[in-house]
Amino acid sequence: MAAVSSAWFSSRVPRALFPLLLLIAVRAFAAPVADEPFWQDVSEPIRHSAELDGAVYRRLVIDREDTVRVLTDRGVARVYDDFLAPDLSDRPLAGKPVVDIAASPDGDLYWLFADHWLSNARNGVPFGTVLTNRYTRIAVESDGTVWLAGRGIHAHVGRDGKLEENLYAAMSDIRVWNGLPGEPLVGVGGRLRVLDVTDATSVAIRGRHAYIGTHHGLRVAELADGGAFAAAGAPELRLPCTDITALHAASNGVWVGTLRGAFFRRDSATPAPDRNGTLADGAPLTADHGIRHYAGRRWLRDDAVVDLATDRDGRLWVLTKSGLNRIAFRRTTLAEKAEWYGRKVRSRNIRFGFTAERRLKRPGDIASSEMIDTDNDGGWTSYYLGSLAAKFAVTRDEETRRQAWESFGALERTQTIHTNTGFPARTFERRGYKFSDTDRWRDAPDANWEWKGHTSSDEICSHTFAHAVMWELVARDAAEKARIATNFVRIVDHILAHDLYLVDVDGKPTLWGRWNPAYVNWFPPSIVDRRLNSAEITASLQLAFAMTGNARYRDAALALFAKHGYLANIESPMSAIALTPGFIHEGNDMGDEWNHSDDELGFFTYWVLVRHAFTPELRAKYVAAVKDHWESERPERYPIWNFIYAACGGNACESGEAAWTLRGTPLDTITWTVTNSTREDLTKLPKSFSGREMKEILPPGERAMVRINTQPFILDHGDGGGIDLPGDEFLLGYWLGRYVGAIAEPR
Repeated sequence: MAAVSSAWFSSRVPRALFPLLLLIAVRAFAAPVADEPFWQDVSEPIRHSAELDGAVYRRLVIDREDTVRVLTDRGVARVYDDFLAPDLSDRPLAGKPVVDIAASPDGDLYWLFADHWLSNARNGVPFGTVLTNRYTRIAVESDGTVWLAGRGIHAHVGRDGKLEENLYAAMSDIRVWNGLPGEPLVGVGGRLRVLDVTDATSVAIRGRHAYIGTHHGLRVAELADGGAFAAAGAPELRLPCTDITALHAASNGVWVGTLRGAFFRRDSATPAPDRNGTLADGAPLTADHGIRHYAGRRWLRDDAVVDLATDRDGRLWVLTKSGLNRIAFRRTTLAEKAEWYGRKVRSRNIRFGFTAERRLKRPGDIASSEMIDTDNDGGWTSYYLGSLAAKFAVTRDEETRRQAWESFGALERTQTIHTNTGFPARTFERRGYKFSDTDRWRDAPDANWEWKGHTSSDEICSHTFAHAVMWELVARDAAEKARIATNFVRIVDHILAHDLYLVDVDGKPTLWGRWNPAYVNWFPPSIVDRRLNSAEITASLQLAFAMTGNARYRDAALALFAKHGYLANIESPMSAIALTPGFIHEGNDMGDEWNHSDDELGFFTYWVLVRHAFTPELRAKYVAAVKDHWESERPERYPIWNFIYAACGGNACESGEAAWTLRGTPLDTITWTVTNSTREDLTKLPKSFSGREMKEILPPGERAMVRINTQPFILDHGDGGGIDLPGDEFLLGYWLGRYVGAIAEPR
């Protein structure tokens, strides 16, 4: 690259003014997304009594009083708040073997025994006797008409109490479902003749629609003008699972139970949350193709669905092979959700000011958990600190400011806990309690403590971001700015003093702490480290210059531009990044796959790179580089990427897509295993350099709970529920959205 003239920088905007000009540009970018109420789905576990251990679960019924009952091989059980236990309520019925239960469309509960059927509704009048063990299923219409079915037989009991039987030549399994008044849908060996459907497993009626589940997809029949259902349409196969076991109609679609979880298939607009609680059918956030899938331990005890229903509060009840599950839909806003996440992090995930993960000794049991150190405590804490800084800039809340300084204190201590000046430790812990990567720990001068070395460029990038937002958004006076600057400049001085390397206590550069041209320009443009590391060191030098006004930092950056092409590296297009195997750095092939951590580091670097550019001309070049990277990340709909892009001047940051992700982020932050590779509604992609395994972006509740450095287009992930993550990425996304004006203040 040709030498860069110092005159190029003569038009530099004063440092104190430039961030203000940028902020004005950011806040004028577009109309914000309104923070209107939405439905937040959340799993509400149901405890089971010991008497039901090992029971076989057969049917789920919710009556008109919203009482939930479950038929098991040990009798009928009912739900008391969040507890399922044998139903002893009706003394004449308690303990008797029950063959089947059902509710009329109005919610009257009916019981079928071996030789009779009855109901406690209508003052206990409904009653009828049958031949012993002749019938196995019961269905009831609104007027009290009863339909019974067994092997090779079904029967009708009218309001006059007369039993009329219909015998079949073959001893096929007969099932009967409510259809039109006086015209039930009868399945003979799985065949519904009136709808021309074979292999039927379940039926649900909603208005003019009849949904029919089969072992090979979902079929829909429409009510014809003559008052009868026409033949069903072709099977729908683009579903998470086509082996359907249960159906329940909703106002805007249908709930579907399968052998691999439950899903909602939307076929009309989602109801608006117009009151506290939910509408009777619930309203889950769906994927672009109208599907919302609930599977895995985040949502269900197991994925083999037996039956399902919704109660009057819109909660979804799912009976699976191993028991009962409940999923609620709660009315909330993004602001309320951020408040929940904020309380969760403060109460569960703060360790010495770091944001901490919790290790669960029993999968999913938060009461069995303990806070642990991780490989990147300083980095994750920097991003949490970013959320606090953005929140304080928006709200001016003093408690938020205190929390920000507490986390900043943890970053300060990563340098002062040892004597290697300017070298931030990854984390620290009281002696004898370290957890992660025990071979990377060092003794602190204070014998009560240990600290973790081997610090990476990841930490330098994140610390640079954290110091920038503290300096820009939290510091109130010169003394506070000086405190922040002193801590950060020590890091930069360490790197400059060691020839652009981060040097550990052993006197050697760490594995990834390398910004020297001999390392950076060893990579071809097709390996992202060349672009990324050039941007990282430039951002750090720019921030040091902005904080101190010391020309040595600016001159160092200019020298990298002029002599080593670092500006050209930064401007290198992301489209140039490609599979480039064979560049081996200390045993690591640097070009054999795409590491999503590089996207993470890139965007946090861009915040500093753009907002503290030496000149408007440089800033324009940086913004173009940010836009180039953001275009490749747009399909993720990731709030942090979108709103950092906005903070860098990107007007069309797709705020609505980012808000979609925030709304869909689950409240369960445990790392349950999520398996999507078996789904039949996704477009699987061949193995590629990018690592994206599917075309569609799924709602966050259907993806694994992961850190920010894991890209969302992977099918299967998780560890079975062994870790509780802080979830502070939600906070950073939300408060950045508020800070840049992309998300409106709640009404």
